[in-house]
Amino acid sequence: MRGAGSSWLLWIAQGFGVGRIPFAPGTWGSLLGILWAWVVLLPGGPGAAWTLTVVGIFVAVPICAAGERILGRRDPGSVILDEIVVMPLVWLPAFTLTTSTNDWSRLSSMLLHSPPWISLAAGFVAFRVFDIWKPGPIRISQRLIGGWGGWPMTCSRRWSRVRCRSC
Repeated sequence: MRGAGSSWLLWIAQGFGVGRIPFAPGTWGSLLGILWAWVVLLPGGPGAAWTLTVVGIFVAVPICAAGERILGRRDPGSVILDEIVVMPLVWLPAFTLTTSTNDWSRLSSMLLHSPPWISLAAGFVAFRVFDIWKPGPIRISQRLIGGWGGWPMTCSRRWSRVRCRSC
């Protein structure tokens, strides 16, 4: 039997309940990750965006590991917080390289207008393909034993982002 603290922790690990959607929870988590990416890119420049992304990852790893322990399964499909928090990595490097600090404040509106919405859609699709397919290092990373908290699961998602950035 789980306590109230475990229930809340699992709810957060499951992407604030989004991971409980019975079909394609990872896809729903990735969609929520686009919203997170938008929030991360808003505050005030590349430094803030990278900081929020890294902090999100460091917070998500132990929460996802706890979700795995609570459910008693390795990499359960419903644990999607890691999908959400690393989604900014699909676009953040490109925005950092192509956007000056002065232009950063216009980034949020740019994300919602054409043609940038095409890059959002392409990044989302590429991320989902690599996350489901898990080629090469992504698959290997999931077999890592030990590590830090839920490292194998989050590491595989990070490798998916690395592969997406090269698309």
